Amino acid sequence: MKQIVVISGKGGTGKSVLTASFATLAKNKVMVDCDVDAADLHLLLHPVIKERHQFRSGKKAVIDRKLCTGCGSCIAVCRFDAVSGGFAIDPISCEGCVLCSHICPTGAITMEENLAGEYFVSNTKYGPFVHAKLGIAEDNSGKLVAKIRQVAKEIAERDKLDYVIIDGPPGIGCPVIASLSGVDCAVVVTEPTLSGLHDAKRVIEVAGHFKVPVKLVVNKYDLNEEMTGAIENFCGDNGVTVIGKIGFDKAVVESMVAGKTIVEYCDGGIKEEIVNIWGKVAV
Repeated sequence: MKQIVVISGKGGTGKSVLTASFATLAKNKVMVDCDVDAADLHLLLHPVIKERHQFRSGKKAVIDRKLCTGCGSCIAVCRFDAVSGGFAIDPISCEGCVLCSHICPTGAITMEENLAGEYFVSNTKYGPFVHAKLGIAEDNSGKLVAKIRQVAKEIAERDKLDYVIIDGPPGIGCPVIASLSGVDCAVVVTEPTLSGLHDAKRVIEVAGHFKVPVKLVVNKYDLNEEMTGAIENFCGDNGVTVIGKIGFDKAVVESMVAGKTIVEYCDGGIKEEIVNIWGKVAV
């Protein structure tokens, strides 16, 4: 079983479009959308949810109004202004620091496990798909990423699948680290801009820290071929293989509007390039 994660140092580089194409081309695989803060791979894979699970992480304060005497100690110590004048907890503002429950003289405040989101195991015409939705203003996205990756790996081992294809989140934060951990290959998707190169460098450094082999794809390379050359030079100097350059094509937007992967939607240059890229990733 080979685990492949598609990442980018920034959003909007075409990462999910490429991941969906990999899902179309690969045989015998499970897909995972690890961008739990703003998942969108389901828009192209059209999953039918088979299992729905709650994701609980962290704790929030709860006030028992029968025990509360209104002394105001909790309001005085809360740095997050999570306790209102009516002695109720705002669950969005509460950071679960536990201080209020320690200082409450009557024991009216307890810490309860927090429902932070949901994750799903779905069927698609491409194969099984694990995805999730983090709750509004919730943190611990890294833990949720680790959970759905674990579920996907268990499915791959149970069904003897060859690939786990992971659509990683943008950036270099905790969910990206959770997406990178233990994978066999990271495909970095960038674009020919100065910010694209800067953010690609950052995520390549993160992957290097975890000793994950990196391959790079330049999307819309023909919009700025000078910057594409700069990206290729950087990769050459740092031992990163450029496995493909995808040209700008309006068919990409058209395919998304139609709810199809690009390799299903069109024939010709861009499809052939993505097929070639997948061939270099799958080996």
